[in-house]
Amino acid sequence: MKKTTKLLIGMGTLVVTGLILLAADHIDAPSSMGTTADIADFYAFEPSEGSDNTVFVVDVQSNVLPELAYGTFDEDVLLEINIDLDDDLVEDMVVQAIPRDGRMYFFGPAAPNQTGLNSGVLTDSPLGDVEISGTTAIVETTSNGVSLFAGPRQDPFFFDFFQFNAVIDPATDSAPGGFSAPEDAADTFDGANTMSIVVEVPNSLLGTPTATNALGLTVYNTWVTSNRKQ
Repeated sequence: MKKTTKLLIGMGTLVVTGLILLAADHIDAPSSMGTTADIADFYAFEPSEGSDNTVFVVDVQSNVLPELAYGTFDEDVLLEINIDLDDDLVEDMVVQAIPRDGRMYFFGPAAPNQTGLNSGVLTDSPLGDVEISGTTAIVETTSNGVSLFAGPRQDPFFFDFFQFNAVIDPATDSAPGGFSAPEDAADTFDGANTMSIVVEVPNSLLGTPTATNALGLTVYNTWVTSNRKQ
């Protein structure tokens, strides 16, 4: 499988309660835009302070509107969470997710069989699987304490898209006051969904991190890629 999108997020786990590091772009290259190869957001965080688990959230295909049919995960797209343990920015462990017949199958955490631009599904390292949710969320917890979810979720991205366009387009001069105050801003993405996968993994399965973030905390380097079958 060839990696079509790579989004570097930086330090993301083993941090204080509530601290989430993320990136958002919501529109990727034309070849992946509007599909579940299009990465919108990636989150990695502790579910609670001092927890021995890490939660990874991958949001793809933004703007899945609730009044329309929910999107579906592309069976030719492998989503891969990459984890660097020795601070060289090369993945040492991966967690993979790929859909088949209404279920999301997860593999890893395990060393990848390839690094860089290509990936292969780690079929010898099954992690578990879960039914892809519709309007009701379905979560599976495995015998080794891993929790799994796949399906539509409310888009967490708050952005006043139309005011932003007005500000950056000097030809219209339609926003002389600049950006709106927080209490006046409109959440353009309110009511829209993304297609999400969520994996909560005991840190004992991930290995020991060696990177240090800006707060001086030891963390994993982690990023997510989407990989399309060639």
